[in-house]
Amino acid sequence: QVQLVESGGGLVQAGGSLRLSCAASRSIFRFNFMGWYRQAPGKQRELVASIRSGGSTNVADSVKGRFTISRDTAKNTMYLQMNSLKFEDTAVYYCKAVDGLANYWGQGTQVTVSS
Repeated sequence: QVQLVESGGGLVQAGGSLRLSCAASRSIFRFNFMGWYRQAPGKQRELVASIRSGGSTNVADSVKGRFTISRDTAKNTMYLQMNSLKFEDTAVYYCKAVDGLANYWGQGTQVTVSS
């Protein structure tokens, strides 16, 4: 059973920064896709940033230039560096990993940005 554990969320003032981590219970090389999603109250879950097995990355237009996705394969961990945070970034952030068999989700970590 694959486990994904997020950490790094919290309360931050607008303009501040946070770094989220997603630690996997096995080698992340075996995932062909990993991504960060977020869900704000009353809204659908949306993809924020993703990284493919080859290392290519994508970020949503709403966070482009502010958020950066990365990974450390030695630590089996994916990161989301969030800078210049805005009130509208407030949400529960989830990590997701996909291999050839299933989709895996973490439990989520709350990010709250005060204006």
